[in-house]
Amino acid sequence: MSKVITFFKESYDELAHKVSWPKYGDLQNSAVLVLVASLIFALMIGAIDYAFENLMEFIYQEL
Repeated sequence: MSKVITFFKESYDELAHKVSWPKYGDLQNSAVLVLVASLIFALMIGAIDYAFENLMEFIYQEL
């Protein structure tokens, strides 16, 4: 049982005193970057899907 208690004490010490947490502004910048990248990726996938859908309709319409 003492190993478990030691583990939690050392884990807390590391998270509270040794980890370098990012500033709030850095987190906001990262969140905006992820949001913009996700939107761009979604638009690209949507455009590819739309193009393939039209291509398949054209191919099957000719048959």
